[in-house]
Amino acid sequence: MKKKLIIIFGTVLSMVCLVVGVAGCDTFGGGGGAPDISQSIASWQDIGISVEGVGKVWVTPDVACIDMGVQTQAVSVSAAQTQATQSMNTIITAVKSKGVSDGDIASSDYKISPVYGYDSSGKQVIDGYSVTSSVVVKVREISGVNDVISAAATAGGNSFRLDGVAYFMDNPEQHYANAREIAMNDAAESANKLARLGGVKRGRLIYINETITSNSQTSEIEIVVSIQAVYAIA
Repeated sequence: MKKKLIIIFGTVLSMVCLVVGVAGCDTFGGGGGAPDISQSIASWQDIGISVEGVGKVWVTPDVACIDMGVQTQAVSVSAAQTQATQSMNTIITAVKSKGVSDGDIASSDYKISPVYGYDSSGKQVIDGYSVTSSVVVKVREISGVNDVISAAATAGGNSFRLDGVAYFMDNPEQHYANAREIAMNDAAESANKLARLGGVKRGRLIYINETITSNSQTSEIEIVVSIQAVYAIA
């Protein structure tokens, strides 16, 4: 999962070219003299310290989403649809018996496709129709995932399909905030180190770009916030 936020606090950074005239050498011609160095020095404050900060937190998922459904085949579309509806209703009843509420079951896909075969002359013909119906079932007790899948598979029989299980945090914003704070502190510390090494002082934050990613595992979710920041030179 990715999320991107861009905030610009100040002006676009500009590169400064400083040219110093050497006594006795007129490198500009026409007697114009050297440019005003004091003006160039003042513009150094527009040059920033560019750093990256990373914040990581690991959290235990509290929600599983199971993508499941049925696939049926019959000579006619209506017959295939009837079979699919009956199988799906049986599966949903079984899932609810495991504590899943109506609000945590959502239709996700429905397809009707012809099934092709060949006649005695080798010509391709339609042999029947296939109906695929899928739902996403949200399980709020992670420990009950296997029981829900088992009940659904038993109810659906040979028509049952399991397309995958994904694990999430139902309300991840607080965890994003924690990782963001770590990343910002990391960026500020990097800027401080560079400023010390460069013999300058870190100024105000003038640009920030945030990227959030998450890697889902069965037991843990890794949330990573990456910050690209630019600080002015004070």
